[in-house]
Amino acid sequence: MSRWRGLAGILATAVLLGLYARGGLAWGLGFVALVPWLLALGRGASLRGALASGALMSVAFVAAVFYWFGAAIGAYVGVGAGAATAALLALAPLMQPQWLAFALARQWAGRRYGPALRALAATSAWLACEWLVPKLLGDTLGHGLYPSAALRQVADLGGAAGLTALLLLVNEAFATALERRRQGLRALARPLTAAALIVACMGGYGMVRRASLLAPPVDAPSLRVAMVQASIVDYERLRARIGAQAVVRKVLDAHYALSASAINDHGADVLLWSETVYPTSFGHPRSQAGAEFDRELQGFVDHAGVPLVFGTYDRDALGEYNAAAFLEPGKGLLGMYRKTYPFLLTEYVPAWLDGPRLRGALPWTGGWRAGDGARVLPLRSADGREVQVVPLICLDDVHPGLAIDGARLGAQAIVGMSNDSWFTDYPVGARLHLTVAAFRSIETGLPQVRVTSNGLSAIIDETGEVLAHTATGDQAVLTATIGARDPAPTLMVRWGDWVGRAGAAFLLALAALAAWQSARFRADAAPARVETAVGVVVLTPPWRALAGAMRLCAGLGLAWLAYDMLTRIGLQIQSLAQLRWFAAAVLAPAVAAWAIGRAFAAQARVEAGVWVLEQRRQRIELPLAALAALRPWRLPLPGSGVDVRLAEGPRWTRSLALARPQSLHRLLAAGGASVRWEGRFAAVWADWAQARADAYRRRLDHPLAKFALFPLLLALVAFRLHQVIAFGGTFGEYYSYGLGAYLSGLLIWWASWSIGLMLLAAVLRIGIEAAVASAVAVRATQAAAVRDALEWLGRAVFYLGVPAWLAWRLLSAG
Repeated sequence: MSRWRGLAGILATAVLLGLYARGGLAWGLGFVALVPWLLALGRGASLRGALASGALMSVAFVAAVFYWFGAAIGAYVGVGAGAATAALLALAPLMQPQWLAFALARQWAGRRYGPALRALAATSAWLACEWLVPKLLGDTLGHGLYPSAALRQVADLGGAAGLTALLLLVNEAFATALERRRQGLRALARPLTAAALIVACMGGYGMVRRASLLAPPVDAPSLRVAMVQASIVDYERLRARIGAQAVVRKVLDAHYALSASAINDHGADVLLWSETVYPTSFGHPRSQAGAEFDRELQGFVDHAGVPLVFGTYDRDALGEYNAAAFLEPGKGLLGMYRKTYPFLLTEYVPAWLDGPRLRGALPWTGGWRAGDGARVLPLRSADGREVQVVPLICLDDVHPGLAIDGARLGAQAIVGMSNDSWFTDYPVGARLHLTVAAFRSIETGLPQVRVTSNGLSAIIDETGEVLAHTATGDQAVLTATIGARDPAPTLMVRWGDWVGRAGAAFLLALAALAAWQSARFRADAAPARVETAVGVVVLTPPWRALAGAMRLCAGLGLAWLAYDMLTRIGLQIQSLAQLRWFAAAVLAPAVAAWAIGRAFAAQARVEAGVWVLEQRRQRIELPLAALAALRPWRLPLPGSGVDVRLAEGPRWTRSLALARPQSLHRLLAAGGASVRWEGRFAAVWADWAQARADAYRRRLDHPLAKFALFPLLLALVAFRLHQVIAFGGTFGEYYSYGLGAYLSGLLIWWASWSIGLMLLAAVLRIGIEAAVASAVAVRATQAAAVRDALEWLGRAVFYLGVPAWLAWRLLSAG
């Protein structure tokens, strides 16, 4: 019965997703379409069952949503719709692997965590999979929300992937509510409230953003761009029937006529023709006839007096490219953009797969190379008005990164060019491509003009709204006005396509947490070990006061140096005077405090009913019966410590500085002493200090490793780069000014990194202690576990994050 329920859930979800993908008012189904499958998946007991369910769901999804794609491929390659569709369904788990990743992560997390983390883990797996394994058509569930003018605006924060994440979370919330339907209204309230809150926030944000973008625009120079759709397709069949030169002639004459109408009747300032409309390499003619066509095209632009952007081919020593050429009247070729993402197995074949056998089986496959990324070029009118645009050719617009890079480079509009002729008999494909392209405008805040060979050419505003479009198969001219306005950068422009990376990071963090929890559970299951000796520092009041003053002086000196650096010259060391201050006000007091600790260090042990404090030159003995209580220091200077309360009389005249107070307490208790913690919150403080000491890892947390050796490694990298830039080589300063200047420079770089890492460590320490304090307030029993996790996170930030930041800075500068 469970197997049939699983299949019924898959079928129901596939039907709902099929309706959702059709658009229109069905966009609301996206918030509940996955619920039947999630309910069926929740009953699975094994990862193998989840994997099988995910694979079947991917096949059902392709059948329900991309049924047209197999027929389109079959018609293109000539193998028939049935064979192509069968192959498409067989490859569905490879083409839509996010279903498998989602199912596996959901089942794995569901065994360890509650519904919230289960939903977050599964959603993160989906997003990470789509980010790591980009799909051929760039599709994601979030595209189905395009018909909602308000909800789709959230894509400026996280792209279409961000909408997918929210859809998945709402589906999970509804599924959780249905799973709890027998537990009463209170159990239903939390997931339903979460779902309603997500949708409400999406709608509210979308309405606010849309209203701000639809406000009257600021006056700025503008251009009228005419998109010419000639609806001449199937160049290969025409070439076989009338010859290559006749095809070029036919295409050019049709575009000349429509372009003349665009200029004379529509007042066009710029002409835009579709992808590969000029079916030869412009500027690199293969024959005399090709050179004549090039001159003719330039002559047309010169005579018309308007610039032209058109699809053509480009060539260099490495090969040929699908490209967009920018021609200007009287000036010639302004520049070329080369298509970054050629279509797999039609325009290009990966080198590892290419060969005579493949070419024989797929004779239609081209050999175009990929371009080198986004490029921004100007559109200029005859009277000097100018708009910066980023061109995108066909599949370029299904990848958010290119439009984002263009916006960062200063683009004020997007120019889209595509040859969607293979969608002629499958308009759903053309609509999907237009929808995906519209998301690039939402994500970047840039308007878009998009021309195709035979439809759908379109005008798209900053909200993603298609203001006008042509019909498939029509010869038409569509004119749009674009302005030279610089929109405020969206979060997507600032952060890039960040959602998939965030999903991968969350999933890795959750896996690391699970591994750590397993190890922690095994460690907690072991009985607490009673140590035979505990390290302490035995201090009289004057020595404690002096050591505490030295510690305080070092901390204040470091804080003052950081303040001086930040307010005057930035977080860096630039002079030997700063190093002298650091040595005198920070390093010397710290070393003095350390020396006092070393001088009065002792080992605390219990021997035959006597508490023994063994120092280098003396031995202190106290009967265990004389000990009554341990009282934590109210002022933790020079560190954590305790005073000893005797059974009779006042406190003991000496104090003990120690990092692990609970270890000392267990040692005394195991020896037979009746010792208690004295003072309010004394036991909590002891647990706090003990957990911090237990989390200490000598090799990673030792001050010499953190503030001497590690900064030296980073300083050597930065210092070498400085030498190369400033002096022309690794030892440039040595050759120019001598060994003293060279070593002084290295010392300054070393000290700068050391101080910077000290400040970072201080910030991390404050954050860790604040988080642990919150954990103690909420659930004191989890304080040690929380601290251990946070300490490792701090080490990761310190030892991995800082080098990663340095590498990013160096690569960005390069």
